[in-house]
Amino acid sequence: MASYKDIVGTAVRNNAGNIPTAETGQVFYDSTNIDFKYQFPNVISSWRTGNSLNQARSEFPGAGTQTNAIVMSGYAGNPTFYTNVELYDGTSWTETADVSTARRGIGGLGTYTAALAVTGSTSVSATPVTASNEQWNGSAWTETGDVNTARGHPGAGGTTTAGLIFGGDTPPKSSITESWNGSAWTEVADMNTARDIADGDGTSTSALSVSGYIATGATGNVESWNGSAWTEVADVNTARYYLGCGGADNTSLLAFGGTSPTTGKTEEWNGSSWTELNDLSTSRSQMAGNGIATSALASGGSAPSVTGATEEWTASVPVGAWTTSTAMNTARYNIGNVGVYNAALGFGGRAPSIANNETWNGSTWTEVGDINTARHSFLGGAGTTTSALAMGGENGGYTNKVEEWNGSAWTETTDLNTTRGEGGGSGASAESALAFSGTSSSYTQMKTETESWNGSSWTEVADVNTARFQGVSGLGRTYTAALWVAGRNTPGSFLGNTESWNGSAWTETNDINTARLNSAGQTGSSTSAFIAGGNPPYTGKTEDWNGVSWQETTDLNTARGSGSGGAAADITQGLIYGGYTGTAATTASEEWSSTSTTIKVLTD
Repeated sequence: MASYKDIVGTAVRNNAGNIPTAETGQVFYDSTNIDFKYQFPNVISSWRTGNSLNQARSEFPGAGTQTNAIVMSGYAGNPTFYTNVELYDGTSWTETADVSTARRGIGGLGTYTAALAVTGSTSVSATPVTASNEQWNGSAWTETGDVNTARGHPGAGGTTTAGLIFGGDTPPKSSITESWNGSAWTEVADMNTARDIADGDGTSTSALSVSGYIATGATGNVESWNGSAWTEVADVNTARYYLGCGGADNTSLLAFGGTSPTTGKTEEWNGSSWTELNDLSTSRSQMAGNGIATSALASGGSAPSVTGATEEWTASVPVGAWTTSTAMNTARYNIGNVGVYNAALGFGGRAPSIANNETWNGSTWTEVGDINTARHSFLGGAGTTTSALAMGGENGGYTNKVEEWNGSAWTETTDLNTTRGEGGGSGASAESALAFSGTSSSYTQMKTETESWNGSSWTEVADVNTARFQGVSGLGRTYTAALWVAGRNTPGSFLGNTESWNGSAWTETNDINTARLNSAGQTGSSTSAFIAGGNPPYTGKTEDWNGVSWQETTDLNTARGSGSGGAAADITQGLIYGGYTGTAATTASEEWSSTSTTIKVLTD
C-alpha cells in the first residue's frame, strides 16, 4: 500500500503544538494534543461598492460580465421611462446609444458588445406589453425578430445567436418559454409554474428561473432548464420577486436582493442547493443583475427610492485578521500619528490632554520626547519616526501650531494659515506635507481649506469638496496623494464620503459602506487603504479600499473610535493603537495581516 509520503511527496511532520508556518493543505501531527491537523487560508465572499450609474432607474435588465456590462432602458415612476443605455468597464459607467423604445420589465441577454432587449411594458400599468426585440451590435440598436408572445418582466439568458426568455406577464402571468436562434423565436416547453418579475440566467440549453410572483404572491420556487424541459429544483431560502441574478448555467448562480419585503439577501446555487451568503450593502429590488456566481454585478433598482448604486460581488477573497499586540504605555485617544506598521509614533492625545510621545519599533512602545504643547485632535499625520509634523489640534481651544520632530525632540515651526483641528493630514516627512479640512469651532467653523507644506511655509491649494471634521486619521503617505474619508458636518449626521487628492484637486468618489466618525486609517497610497473602528456606536468594523470602492472585512478585536494607525507600502500589514471604547481610553494595540488561516483537526 502506498504511504502518505508516496502520495503527497512529503512525510507527516511531528510537532509539539500547531505549526504557524504550515503550508496550505499540509497535514501534521500535534504531539501535545495528540491530533492530526491541517491548515487552510480563510476567504470571504462579499459585495464591494462600485461607481453609480449615470441615470438612476429601476425595472431594467443587464447583460454581460462584472467588468464588461450593459444595462438598458428602465423606469423611475410614472411617467418617467428611459431609453438610456450604459456600459460598465469594471470601474465606471458610460452612456452610449439609446434603445429605440423606452420601456420597463425588459428581458436582457447577451454581452456588452452583442445583446438583446426583449419585450417589456411601455406603461406603468400591466398593459400594454410589447413583443419588440432590439439587438445591440456594440454601437447601435436595430429592431429584429419579435417574440411570439408579447409580455413584460420575463426571465432571460443566452446570447444573440442562442437565447431564451421565460415566464413574464402577458397579462395574465405566463409560463411560456421561447428560444432564439439568431433570427427568429420558437415556442418550446412551458415552465411548470406561471410567474412574472422573477429573474434567472444561463444559456439557451442550461438555465434557471428563480423565485418571482405567482397568483398567491412571492414564491421561492426555482426551475431548471435542460434545453428541452423545465424541472422543479430546490427553492431559494427567501421567497421574493424583483430580484437580480448572475449565473453561467443551471449548476451555478447567484440570486440577490428583491422584495417581499425589500432585502439585500444573497444566495448561491451549486447545482443542488441554496446557501445564504453576505447581503448586498444596499437592500433593494428591481435592479439589473449581470455576471456569474463568482463575479456578479448589481446596479440600480429601488431602495425604496430609485437608485443608481452599483455593487460588485467578489468570491473567495483572502481574509485579513487583527491580532492583539503590545499595549501602549499611556491610555489615550485622539492621538497624533505618523509612521508605518513596524515603525510608528503616537503623540499627544486626550484623557485629559497630554504631551506624551511614544515610539513603536514593531514589538514594543517606548516613551520618548514629549511635544511642547499638550493637545489632541491633530490634522492627521505626516512623516516618519525620525521626521514628522504635529499639525494643529485642540486643548480648550483650537490652534494653528505646528511642531517638527527630528527623531529625538520636537521644535516649533511655522504655523498653519488656518487655525483648526480634527481634520486630515498627509506627508512623507517633515519637509513635505498636506493639511486639510477640520474645524475651529465644531459645526460653526468647519473648513474646506487645504494647505501644502514645503519644509518652511504653508500655501493654500485646492479646497476639499465637503467641509467636515472627525474624519479618518492617517490616510496619506505623501502630499500628492491622500484620502479624506467619513466624519460629520451637521449635528446627528455621520458621513460616508470619500474624497481623493491627486496633488492638485479633490475628487468625490465612492462612499464607505458604514458611515461613521473618528475611525483610524491605514494606507500605502490613495489606491490601497483601509479604515478601522469608529463611532457611533463604537465599532470594530474594518473596510478596505482598492482605489475604486470599499469592502467590509474582518473587525478589530477591540471596538473603538478615535484611535490611530500606520501602514506600509500597501495594506498587507498594519497597526491600530489607542482610542476610546465608549467607556474609557485604551492602550490596546492590534496588528493587521491581509491573510489569515484556520487550523482544523482531522476526525474520523
